[in-house]
Amino acid sequence: MVHFKNRYMVMEVFIDVGRGESDPVILTQFNITKVIRDSIQLNFGECGLAASLGSLQVKYVNPVTKVCIVRVSREDHQKVWTTITMVRSIGKIPVSFNLLDVSGSIRACKAAAMECEEAKYEQYKLAGGDCITPDIIQCVQSCFDKIRGLES
Repeated sequence: MVHFKNRYMVMEVFIDVGRGESDPVILTQFNITKVIRDSIQLNFGECGLAASLGSLQVKYVNPVTKVCIVRVSREDHQKVWTTITMVRSIGKIPVSFNLLDVSGSIRACKAAAMECEEAKYEQYKLAGGDCITPDIIQCVQSCFDKIRGLES
């Protein structure tokens, strides 16, 4: 039996609302997967897209702190990494991706993501002040629970 080797990339998404439309994009697994697929097809063609699609999966997205986890095969992780850096927009909203961590196991990825999520949430609470609603707190807590429950 052959063990399939993966790489997990923890990324944050920077959205430039000032230059885009007035309605900011809501980050979802579908949006991020679509923009990555489109970028792979644009930069590496149909063959590059077909090679990457078997293992490409967005495992986690937090729409509040803008952190996401992407799984890809070990052979294709550099290709996906390069295409993610070339993404300039989701819809008509300008965005940029920042790679925070690359790891070979989901455990190491979970640890890096939790550390980043907690730091970003603290910044969000300080910046938001009284504007943070119970719905936002509930959303963030459910996202933290999703990270803790991540398995292959």
